[in-house]
Amino acid sequence: MILERHEMTHTKDAASNNPLSDFFRQHGVREVECIFADITGYPRGKLMPAASFAAGAELRICQAIPMQAVTGDYSYNPVFPDADPDVRMDPDYRTLTLAPWASVPRAVALHDCVELNGDPCVFAPRSVLKRVLASYQARGWTPVVAPEIEFYLTAANADPAQPLAAPLLRAGRPEVGQSAFSTNALNDLAPFWDEFRSALATLNVAADTWLHEVGTSQYEINLLHGDAVAVADQAFLFKYAAREIALKHGLNAVFMAKPIAGSPGSSMHLHQSVVDAQGRNIFSLPDGAQSPLLEQFMAGLQAYIPDLMLMLAPNVNSYRRYVAGSQAPINLQWGYDNRTAGLRVPASTPVARRVENRVAGADANPYLAIAASLAAGLAGMEQHLQATPALTGNGYKETGALPQQMSDALEKMEHSSFARQALGHDFVTGYTAVKRLELGQFSSEISAWERRYLLPQV
Repeated sequence: MILERHEMTHTKDAASNNPLSDFFRQHGVREVECIFADITGYPRGKLMPAASFAAGAELRICQAIPMQAVTGDYSYNPVFPDADPDVRMDPDYRTLTLAPWASVPRAVALHDCVELNGDPCVFAPRSVLKRVLASYQARGWTPVVAPEIEFYLTAANADPAQPLAAPLLRAGRPEVGQSAFSTNALNDLAPFWDEFRSALATLNVAADTWLHEVGTSQYEINLLHGDAVAVADQAFLFKYAAREIALKHGLNAVFMAKPIAGSPGSSMHLHQSVVDAQGRNIFSLPDGAQSPLLEQFMAGLQAYIPDLMLMLAPNVNSYRRYVAGSQAPINLQWGYDNRTAGLRVPASTPVARRVENRVAGADANPYLAIAASLAAGLAGMEQHLQATPALTGNGYKETGALPQQMSDALEKMEHSSFARQALGHDFVTGYTAVKRLELGQFSSEISAWERRYLLPQV
């Protein structure tokens, strides 16, 4: 369901003429999931009675909720007010749809977090992306983005100390690998895929191609290119729906960057182009040749991705994905149709000329990953930076540009003047504070490796 804000009627007296009320009555909707993505990309929010939502009732939530750590904890960095004030949750009515995972008729709508004075909440990921897009809009430019999202489907896992396992398939046996691009493998879990496809259609997620990836029970789905906020919304709902539908089928949809030791990691490649006010791709000249702006955009990614790496690889596990020879990036080289480079220009027509950022993992928050990549590219164009020569041959020999672990990326972002200028000082302070909290909690865990080798020998 797509509604513009001016179509809404916010009085109970006019309820009979309210398109929301009509929609809710038609589908028997009792309540609405009022949600937004926190910094992890996890859905947070409240359930609201459908009648209240249709009447335009105000909804508030604590300002700190968008910055909740993956552990459920909160940072007490001074950037967060001690009073823990409210923010208002403003619905984007264009995102309102039925919630396909609900056991009873329910709707879902994405919301912006807005301060009570009307300013965007600087800690909310959707606000951060909109901040970056405003810088493009000031120049008459509009980014166009398309993500490729990889994930695993695994058997249920009740004990987090145990490794993930492949689910049983039609023949009663788990997949053993070597099924890249197999259509039979896609058919093996048809009940899940049938319901998931239907769910994406209900959510207005514009999925393109579907394929089995290299890993055992690993899959990739490409989303169609479009407006950056709308595409980020779709990627967020895609992950939410995948997890919910998988659980209904006794499966886990796993978006960790490296969920299974010895198996390929999962990425979220970001295809990006930019169009001007007339809808022309600024990476191409009128004669179809490549414009200097493409290499400047590329140079911005090379210069500033290290500062923003924590938004593309936000977790300790993220850095396990960067393995040479695995089609995962280990560098910030760029090349034409070269998958050994972290940055790639796919073969295309001039109108579709674009940059593929291969650094982001599937575990990244789509709003923040897109914001980081677009901010870096814009800086390259504004500063007229010069990219390195295009890579030819094997890029896995080129290393050293990317932070190698979460602690390195955290230090880079925390002390980056560029990150604070592009994304906002308070956001960077709050985000890095939460990530430092998560890293500290991870470091306090005693791992199976330590018990396996140190317990008997030291």
